[in-house]
Amino acid sequence: MLRMAEALRRVLNLGSSAESESEYTAEAGSPLLLLGGPGSGKTALLFAAALEAAGEGRGPVLFLTRRPLQSLPRGRRAALDPLRLQKIRFQYPPSTHELLQLLCSAHEARGPAPSLLLLDGLEEYLVEDLGPQEAAYLAALLLDTAAHFSHRIGAGQGCGLIVALQIQEEGDSGEALQLSLVQRYFPAQCWLHVDASGPGQHCLRACLDPGGQGPRAEWWLAFRPDGEMTVTPWPAQAGKPSSDKGSSSEGQP
Repeated sequence: MLRMAEALRRVLNLGSSAESESEYTAEAGSPLLLLGGPGSGKTALLFAAALEAAGEGRGPVLFLTRRPLQSLPRGRRAALDPLRLQKIRFQYPPSTHELLQLLCSAHEARGPAPSLLLLDGLEEYLVEDLGPQEAAYLAALLLDTAAHFSHRIGAGQGCGLIVALQIQEEGDSGEALQLSLVQRYFPAQCWLHVDASGPGQHCLRACLDPGGQGPRAEWWLAFRPDGEMTVTPWPAQAGKPSSDKGSSSEGQP
């Protein structure tokens, strides 16, 4: 089974090695929560993950989002590969009710089980006045659906799950409560921060925390005008967790 951290590292063009593989223990079946503010590159990274999984010769990729993508992120040759694009199944549940229905009906769907389940814009569903119980049910159902796909695929592979959630710099108490609740179901988290001090005009700092199952890793993600993404290690990251990490309840890495 591919490790989730290794899959994310491949998405970020970091390659792999025996040493790097030994650093991470989060498995592909472990859920990953992708966190970031508006314009932080969450959708682009999810799409990169979809392309990566679609090229592995496994099952299709299920990409859930409330609104159709206006344009596909550029900058990768894989984005021009029609065979990969055909393996990405986009579905657009317009409400929380229809998202829940879609996830429930996935247990009865025929055909190859997805090798990766992606949900972009979880906050757009949580904003529908969901109480703690409803938000917990949605998170649990996402995990259950991925586990069901993993069971259908069989041992040794499994279905990965990545959920993107937009966070505000100054959220209210209700948003903080929902974030804290969702984090309980997603121990592995990746934070994206826009950082003007990085190498590039549009640069992000990506902080991957595998939820206590391995050390934290950080990178710069720089986007060129043509959409090409380059990745370099974060200068302060030298195999040890950085000292500026706050608690998950504070909403900062």
